[in-house]
This record gives sequence, C-alpha cells and structure tokens, in this order.
Amino acid sequence: MPIRTAVPPRVLTVAGSDSGGGAGIQADLKTMLALGVHGMSVLTAVTAQNSLGVQGAWELPVDAVRAQYRSVVDDIGVQAVKTGMLASAALVGTVAELLAGTDAPVVVDPVGVSKHGDALLAAEALDSVRTKLLPVATVATPNLDEVAQLTGVQVTDEDGMRRAAEEILAFGPRWALIKGGHLPGEAVDLLTDGSAEHWLRAPRYDNRHTHGTGCTLASAIASGLALGQDVPTAVEGAKAYVTGAIRAGFALGGGIGPVDHGWRTRQAG
Repeated sequence: MPIRTAVPPRVLTVAGSDSGGGAGIQADLKTMLALGVHGMSVLTAVTAQNSLGVQGAWELPVDAVRAQYRSVVDDIGVQAVKTGMLASAALVGTVAELLAGTDAPVVVDPVGVSKHGDALLAAEALDSVRTKLLPVATVATPNLDEVAQLTGVQVTDEDGMRRAAEEILAFGPRWALIKGGHLPGEAVDLLTDGSAEHWLRAPRYDNRHTHGTGCTLASAIASGLALGQDVPTAVEGAKAYVTGAIRAGFALGGGIGPVDHGWRTRQAG
C-alpha cells in the first residue's frame, strides 16, 4: 500500500544565491528544512561568493523572477514568503507587486550589504524598498546598517532601536524587528508593531563564523508563520534557532564561516 504522508507548510524564499552555501537561498532552504517546512525558491541573482567576500554578482531578468514566482505560487501555493537580496529597483518593484497579490504573510529582510561589506542592493533601489517593499511586509527585519541606509538613524543604544523601529514602521510594515547584534554586550533585538514591545535577548558567543545570520533569522520567522504561529511567537522561536546556529558556526575557507543550520540535528545525535 502507498505510504500517506502529511504535506508540510510551504515557504517561498525570493533571494539571491550564495555559492559558498552560507547565506542567501542556500541558507534559507537549510533553515526551512531544519524547522519542518517545505522550502521553495525564486532566484533573483547569482553571486560568486565564499568565506572572503563577494567576487561577482549578476541579477536575473525581471521576467525570469516573475515566471519563477508565478510557477510556484499558482500551482503549489505558499503559507509564507521571505525576501532577501533583490539587487535592483526593477526587481524590488516586481517582487513587491507579486507579494501584494499573494495571500500569505511576508518577511522582508532588506538586504543591503553582505557580511563582508559588499553591496547587494543598488543605491537607487533604496527608495523602492521604502515605498513599495516595506508596505507589503508583515515583518521587516533590518540590522543596524540597513536601518541607517533606509532611515538615516544611527543606532548606538536601545533607545536608538526604538527610534529606528518608529522610522521603519512609518514605511508600512505591520511589525519591525530591529536587530541589535552590532551593539556591544548581549545580542538584543526589538520587535514592535508600534504599540507592543518585545525585547529579545540572548548571550553573545565569541564566534566569528556568523555568515548567513540575517537570512537564517528571516527564514526561521517565515517558517514559524507558515506553521501558524503569531508574529511574536515566530520571532522568539527564530531567535532561539539562530542563536544556536551562531554558537555552532564553523570555519570554512580563509574568512568568515557560516552559522550551522543543522545544529539541532547534530546536537540530538
């Protein structure tokens, strides 16, 4: 007799490829598998990337991105979408239009630069992120560098994180998650919808191998939402997952290695 299996929730990532496997589409799909959802992908750009940085990046045509999205959503369907590297104003606008017509929560990781400082978003695309992409987001997850790019706010303390959240929410997302990992001390993030505040704190581990943290966190949030969790619960679970992945991050090549997306499996073994 055939074996009947339950269909897991489906999560779509719209992002660029990291040939080194630590961030981007590769990190997203690993995270989704680890958290029990079915990951699908729309590729927006190809990067030549390793532990030392990004050696090259090539964005895909708008038509190719739109065709991938429609192919997945119209046939398979989605319970959540996560966006990452969108590269150009044209791609930002196209993806925002597609998301606006999709009945699923959206996690927007407004990727501007890589872990190594390489630009992953054209400067002229920032306004499209502000006016087109953030308004369709259920949760926006900027780090402090991305906050500065989008709002001009330079965050140096927790009060600054509040101001940053206000500025990000003014662009239209339902929730803002301001990631304070670049501040000294414990790793603190602020999640707010403009009324409720949720401060998420975790130990800071002395491990330089943190490539892929932003992609991993956003994908983990999207996975939680697809599983039916509310936003605070999904973000709390994602924070716990990425904290463990950072703690278990490992060296690859001669530079910054990736977080360990399979840390729970290895820990259980």
